[in-house]
Amino acid sequence: MPASSILVIDDEALIRWSLSERLTEEGHAVVDAEDGTTALALVAEERPDLVLLDYQLPDMTGMDLLRDFRQRMPEVPVLLMTGHSSVERAVAAMREGAYHYVVKPLNLDELVLLVDKALETRRLRDEVRTLRASSSAPYDFSRIIGDSVPMQRVKRLMRKIAATRASTILLTGESGTGKDLAAKAIHYNSDRAARPFMNITCSAIQETLLESELFGHEAGAFTDARKRKRGLLEQADGGTVFLDEIGETAPSFQAKLLRFLEEKSFKRVGGAEDVKVDVRVIAATNRDLQAEVKAGRFREDLYYRLRVLPIELPTLRSRTGDVPILIHAFIDRFNEEFRKRIRGVSPATMDALVGYDWPGNIRELKNAVERAMLLADGDELGIEDFMMLLGATGGADDGFVLPESGIDLEAVEQDFVRQALARTGGNRTRAAKLLGISRDQMRYRVDKFGL
Repeated sequence: MPASSILVIDDEALIRWSLSERLTEEGHAVVDAEDGTTALALVAEERPDLVLLDYQLPDMTGMDLLRDFRQRMPEVPVLLMTGHSSVERAVAAMREGAYHYVVKPLNLDELVLLVDKALETRRLRDEVRTLRASSSAPYDFSRIIGDSVPMQRVKRLMRKIAATRASTILLTGESGTGKDLAAKAIHYNSDRAARPFMNITCSAIQETLLESELFGHEAGAFTDARKRKRGLLEQADGGTVFLDEIGETAPSFQAKLLRFLEEKSFKRVGGAEDVKVDVRVIAATNRDLQAEVKAGRFREDLYYRLRVLPIELPTLRSRTGDVPILIHAFIDRFNEEFRKRIRGVSPATMDALVGYDWPGNIRELKNAVERAMLLADGDELGIEDFMMLLGATGGADDGFVLPESGIDLEAVEQDFVRQALARTGGNRTRAAKLLGISRDQMRYRVDKFGL
């Protein structure tokens, strides 16, 4: 056990001496105080790692001092010592936040073990706190890029919603606008941040498996269900579940989700027992759910239950002022990732990128910068580095301009297929139409390029 700073507070000099001697032998640094006033002065100078506190002091009770320590340094474990054992006193001490309650005369061997256990508990809590802080840091609202009016408005709304106890939130907006990032920002800036964030893309899983993933299943519920499985809702108890592409779900799943949202309970697939959890559900879609309701493809009652607190993520073309700072942010990221030294983008290229309509939004912009940096030869990105993107806009009367260095034709084809899918939200039929090819040809290319 590494050396720790321990404060011993007791009005009996012999007890202070014996505790200091033994704990020093164990490798700890010990300071002591004979009353509450002296102890408060010591704490003001240097915060200890652990406190051994006598219940009865000359100028105040140990309980009074315990309450003060809980306010000043809630992370520091306090062991309360007393010469008078009582159940009521023990309960009161634990209720006020004492780590443990020990009775005099002290058994030093047992006390040393208790001190080691308390310090180890604190160390583990500090590690967990540090890990959680590092995992949530990328999702701090201050790190969400964008100073435009639409983004300022969205970030203000996200801050307000994160601070509420609202159990359902609906994120809408085109594909690539950052709904997944918004969901994580809301979670990690809420009082649920210490609990799990679980996400699932509804369109990526067939209906029966989607129910099992979310609600879990009992052993024997279906073929290969050999044992009980806890679903994402149970795993995220106290935290957040992010349901991406909620507009793609089947009516039967929608009915079960609605029941959970209304009753805060659900049944595992193949089960009869109600399972209750406390979970915030953030749903996201790039579809117009009102139109889906009118078309009979989405339940109206579920729609209104989800949109208690709606947030619409703005398109990139509605916040073009953010394009330059996003580009520079992506350049910094990929410089580190690819070990390059790209200084920036030429003025003419930046003008062209700001003027582009970005149908794939931020995702398309990120992919464009990544591709340009991988292919760039110089230390500044120019028009030729974004030829695949800007050439598609028909910016030149002569059509596409072949750079002197040549191109990888298969890479161009793959990029156009990716852009067409991004522009149509993944709809292969519409993407095929954009490229002037059949749906079968589109399917072949999607498989070929692993898209």
